[in-house]
Amino acid sequence: MSDPVLVRRAQMDRLARLGQRVGYLFLLVAILGFFAGLFTDYGVWGPIVIAAMAACTLTLAPAIVLGYAVKAAAREDRERGSGRL
Repeated sequence: MSDPVLVRRAQMDRLARLGQRVGYLFLLVAILGFFAGLFTDYGVWGPIVIAAMAACTLTLAPAIVLGYAVKAAAREDRERGSGRL
């Protein structure tokens, strides 16, 4: 029988890792768009950079916080010796 807390924690960990990957991908798009705009025209690249930075902020920040929460919960369980890892 599996512990429902561990199952939920694993789901949240997967969600946090996915959110971090997507958020960092948006950050990469924004950085590449910024440098592309430096060498070409910001009229085209400016909105792409702004949209990518907005998407990065909306995905990466919550994912990082959720990742830290999952790690803190696992660490607290280990310290208390509750058997959940």
